[in-house]
Amino acid sequence: MKLSNLPEVLARQAEKAWELILDRADETTASGLREYAMIGELADQLPRVLACSPFVADLSRRKPALLLALLDSQFLARSLPEDSFREELSANLTGEAELGPALRLYRQRHMLRIVWRDFSRTADTLETVRDTSLLAEACIAEALVHTQAALEQRFGKPIGRTSGEHQTMIVLAMGKLGARELNVSSDIDLIFAFPEAGVTDGETRNLSNEEFFIKVGQAVITALDQTTPEGFVFRVDMRLRPYGDSGALVHNFNALEEYYQDQGRDWERYALIKARPVTGDPARADELMKALRPFVFRRYIDFGVIESLRSMKQMISAEVRRRGLQGNVKLGHGGIREVEFIAQCFQLIRGGRDLALQQRELLIVLQECVELGCLPAEAVEELRTAYLFLRDSEHAIQGYQDKQTQELPGDEMARIAMAEIMGFERWETYLQALDEQRATVSRHFNALIAVPEDEQPSTESDDGLWGEDLNEAALAELGYRQLDATLGALGEFWSSKRVSAAQAEGRERLDVFMPQLIRCCADTDDPDLALTRVLPLVVSVVRRSAYLALLLENPPALRELAVLCGASPWIAEQMAKQPVLLDEFLDRASLYNAPDKDELQNQLQQQVARLNADDLEAQMNALRYFKAAQVLRVAASELSGRLPVMKVSDNLTWIAEVILEHVIAVAWADLSHKYGEPKRESDGYGFAIYGYGKLGGLELGYGSDLDLVFVCDAARQGSTSGERNIDNAVFYTRLGQRIIHILETRMSLGQLYEVDMRLRPDGNSGSLVPSVDAFAKYQKNSAWTWEHQALVRARFVAGDPEAAAKVDMVRREILCLPRDAAELGVEVVKMRRKMRDHLLPSELEGEFHLKQGSGGIVDIEFMVQYAVLAWAAQHPDLATWPDNVRILEVLGREGLFSSEDSAALTEAYLQYRGRSHQLALQQRPGVTGAAYFHEQRQRVERRWQTLFGELPDAGGDA
Repeated sequence: MKLSNLPEVLARQAEKAWELILDRADETTASGLREYAMIGELADQLPRVLACSPFVADLSRRKPALLLALLDSQFLARSLPEDSFREELSANLTGEAELGPALRLYRQRHMLRIVWRDFSRTADTLETVRDTSLLAEACIAEALVHTQAALEQRFGKPIGRTSGEHQTMIVLAMGKLGARELNVSSDIDLIFAFPEAGVTDGETRNLSNEEFFIKVGQAVITALDQTTPEGFVFRVDMRLRPYGDSGALVHNFNALEEYYQDQGRDWERYALIKARPVTGDPARADELMKALRPFVFRRYIDFGVIESLRSMKQMISAEVRRRGLQGNVKLGHGGIREVEFIAQCFQLIRGGRDLALQQRELLIVLQECVELGCLPAEAVEELRTAYLFLRDSEHAIQGYQDKQTQELPGDEMARIAMAEIMGFERWETYLQALDEQRATVSRHFNALIAVPEDEQPSTESDDGLWGEDLNEAALAELGYRQLDATLGALGEFWSSKRVSAAQAEGRERLDVFMPQLIRCCADTDDPDLALTRVLPLVVSVVRRSAYLALLLENPPALRELAVLCGASPWIAEQMAKQPVLLDEFLDRASLYNAPDKDELQNQLQQQVARLNADDLEAQMNALRYFKAAQVLRVAASELSGRLPVMKVSDNLTWIAEVILEHVIAVAWADLSHKYGEPKRESDGYGFAIYGYGKLGGLELGYGSDLDLVFVCDAARQGSTSGERNIDNAVFYTRLGQRIIHILETRMSLGQLYEVDMRLRPDGNSGSLVPSVDAFAKYQKNSAWTWEHQALVRARFVAGDPEAAAKVDMVRREILCLPRDAAELGVEVVKMRRKMRDHLLPSELEGEFHLKQGSGGIVDIEFMVQYAVLAWAAQHPDLATWPDNVRILEVLGREGLFSSEDSAALTEAYLQYRGRSHQLALQQRPGVTGAAYFHEQRQRVERRWQTLFGELPDAGGDA
């Protein structure tokens, strides 16, 4: 051994331990050990581990042959694969081996290895906690297998009453074991469960499944926890189960779910974050976790838990003071528990919405907090460094004598040993480094869930603003003017069944919230209107008061809500229908910033990246939230004047395109998983979606449906590659059907879009997904003039670009066909007259219907479409663009329309559309006073007369 690398006192300790080991060893063993003591790295590692871990030294003294066996097998020198732990123990328990002794010998062998590798720094922190966790999992699993098998010999197998299937116990590992972060001398927190009630099928004696599994659980605990001359395996703590020590040892799934749903407390949510099944049928274990997940992770951002977290944080700080835990690296200020608390706070608050936070490993969760913008990268790096330092310190403490303690040692020898393991020459130097790391953690811990500045106690009185004291004078003082109506609405809400039936916690929140809401609405241009519009949202969330907590925690968000709802009844209605959108008010910069298409793609990808590709419902829900949130941002940006009308339509169109692209991917993955993929020439889908109408023209509004045409450019013959193969044509038809299903299905967040497929070849009677050749043939031989008009606004929006390129060629060819301008004009005017007769509501005197009225939007669109069809043969640039504004530019540039006419039509078109958007946000029909756009209408009507007035039976129709 190389003793020169150790402090003198540790060198003497190592030498003494080595002599005792050799004294107890037989001659062969001693000889083998001496040889290893002279070999390379082992010559350095051996004295260091023996001096700094009396546990390893004592175990090696009692069992020198064990130490030699580990050295011979190079067990101490290498990492182990995950599955080797269970395999080794299972092999040790074959034949006549007794469970208890085998478990304890197995534990000794692995603990010697784990402490050795940790103290010699041949394993990093994460390997140490992983291996300790895998050791525990193997012991639990084999203890369960053997104890249940023994009890089944006596009482028969437990059979589920409903399924009739053999039942096995599910052991939930909690805490650090659940996250595979177990320390080297930890107890293990467990919860026992079994799937179904029922009875055993014993021939002579039957037990209920509950009685049977209680016996199994007791036997497992005894096998692991009982101290014998060979020690124990793991100390078992069952206090996290329902009702704690006073509750049943084992519960079935229904009982567990009912308990957490009806009686679960916030600290139990905190405890279950890391819960992980380590035994039992994987399918049943997954069933249990799915049942528990809604209790742990609220569906969306859960600010309702913040008060509980604040209380827990205060309890942690108080416990440190009361128990004098300053020297405890886990529980003291700036200790391990504070790092865990920081990560788990974000998991509880945001884990229901941000699925990436539904993970167990602390460092992974912290990194996800960076990705989600919850914590800055610098803070997480500091916390990671501190956490690993603290965990290494914990192992240095516990590995010294295999004792479950996190207290810094008071013994001088133990301090010297700990400083050595941690890489410091002196204890005082180590303490200085420890204090620095704990100060870092404490700083971040103290900054977490602090009371917002806007929530500090106010000097303003809330008297008269809510409840029995509500009165006109208090409202009038704030600037409310429609006192009777506002007082009536508030009084009706206060006395409503929704309020009286609210739980105590929700009622308390409401009592704090309502005066703040009334004050925020008072700061808007029309307080009575703003409050009237926000109240339906409050009514809808009274029983889900976490949303009220969100707004109480974020006063600026409440102010923005009041302003936007006051400005737009459409936004107010969306919020009442989808209160989950309140999350979007937390970041004002984001709320008033409508992203471009690349940003939209990135944001959607981030939201769906962690969802299971085969979880269609989760994908559909994520898409609906994405659309609702992004459209809200566009509306907020338009109301604030940050987006001109062209950009509003662009953004709404980009949202649809990004969604359609992802919908294709989801539908394709779903079908190809079932049937395999169709054979095709390129790597693309061989499938393209074309947008017509407003989508094709980049002119979507807030409530627009999608006019779509699907086209396929893959082999229609042949079949897919899966075992359950289907014809290629059937595959593409089902792909189209699945896309429509994903878009139109109504869920809690509504539908994505209503889809209109009537513009495809042969309309509703035609193939849902025609081939490119069929599409071309129809357009050339069978399409009506109005279908060629529609083709002007057709545009590739999602799918395979190679397939789209072929359709684009067909579109351009059709639009550029020579046509008789007069005949075309007659057809266009007839179609316009038919549309006006069918779609224009009776236009009263003094009113102008922006879309269908004379001189309105559709008249401009028809003139543009006529121009393309009539003149694209001579001016092919007209066939380039699908949107009216750019086509009007080409018409002016080519001299087909005068520059004045082109500019006038463009200006009128944009003003009409801008007014349409504004009216939509006010939930008003697209009608204005006739005088409002009088000049613009006259220009449009003049141009219509110029274009169509000389045609037979066409004049005077604009």
